[in-house]
Amino acid sequence: MGAPLSPGHATIGAVDLSPQTPPVGRITGLHRYPVKSLSGEALDALTVDERGVRGDRLWALRDPDGKLGSGKTTRRFRRMDGLLGLSARYDVDVPVVTFPDGRSVRGDDPGIHEALSVYVGRPVTLAPEEAIAHFDEGPLHLVTTSALRTLGHVRGHAVDPRHFRPNVVLETDGPGPVEDGWVGRRLAVGAEVVLEVTATMPRCVMVDLAQVDLPEEPGLLKAVADLNRTRLGVVADVVRPGTLAVGDAARLVR
Repeated sequence: MGAPLSPGHATIGAVDLSPQTPPVGRITGLHRYPVKSLSGEALDALTVDERGVRGDRLWALRDPDGKLGSGKTTRRFRRMDGLLGLSARYDVDVPVVTFPDGRSVRGDDPGIHEALSVYVGRPVTLAPEEAIAHFDEGPLHLVTTSALRTLGHVRGHAVDPRHFRPNVVLETDGPGPVEDGWVGRRLAVGAEVVLEVTATMPRCVMVDLAQVDLPEEPGLLKAVADLNRTRLGVVADVVRPGTLAVGDAARLVR
């Protein structure tokens, strides 16, 4: 990792992070989800480190057998209906869960486990991440407005990016999922952060479901399948940590 050479100019390895590199997009939305599979919070700035967005999906509802609450059932996850009807935000480093009736219960309140168990109809606890990360595919998830616009043309109306639960929404030019072409490349975002785009993001039935302040979108998964083989957005590793803010430019640097 190189040291800064002058204001706004740095290198990482042999990569030039000069702002003269033309931007491919600019951040228009930042999102964090304190509890896996719950609705999250929109923020003006986020800190990212090796794990991803700090605090993102750090907590989860856990069954007695160790499976994590999700919108789908897999080897690691168990489907629990209604999770997207709950929202979570942080009070410093403690998640606060808000229920559909307006109640908010802190994660350090002993009553949180019973409240969540009653809501989902099975015994669960709210627990922090242990040895295995809670992420489905990777540390950080990014979508572009190019992909969303194209999907909107297919659907006949604008598609809210929150259906895809991204960490970063980039305003980009051009048609289609331009981010697919970034796989295997690095993005410098803002003054500090460097991301390595590792894969396109496979979607599941969760994209069709209603969330807090967001109605259901029946047929959205099928539209994504028809458009781009059920993939929309990309997953990235954090090469260089730092802070992301709305308005930051993103540049391909390798």
